[in-house]
Amino acid sequence: MRRRDIRVYLADVREAASAIAEFLDGRGLDDYRDDRMLRSAVERQFEIIGEALNRALKVDPTLGDRLPAARGAIDFRNVVTHDYDRLADEHVYDIATGALPRLAEDVARELEHRG
Repeated sequence: MRRRDIRVYLADVREAASAIAEFLDGRGLDDYRDDRMLRSAVERQFEIIGEALNRALKVDPTLGDRLPAARGAIDFRNVVTHDYDRLADEHVYDIATGALPRLAEDVARELEHRG
């Protein structure tokens, strides 16, 4: 696999986080629980976020110092992908509406810094 510029990985994170925010805009936990397509879409974007961060950290291991939530996002991607049967809708929704916006802000700052 050819490595891409780290900015591309970070842009992938930004776009996936933006997609999750768009998908969940105006929708509560009950909406999330009741909509299989919405859950699938959000989970797919979390897979992209975790994989892009994993690849970005391979290119620049110091990135983890500036994106403290990166390791958690990668671990969460592994749960979504490999331990899907342990996923609780409430947990996914809480991460999407709580921790993810902070990670997205950190990624935006990092992208701005890298020009």
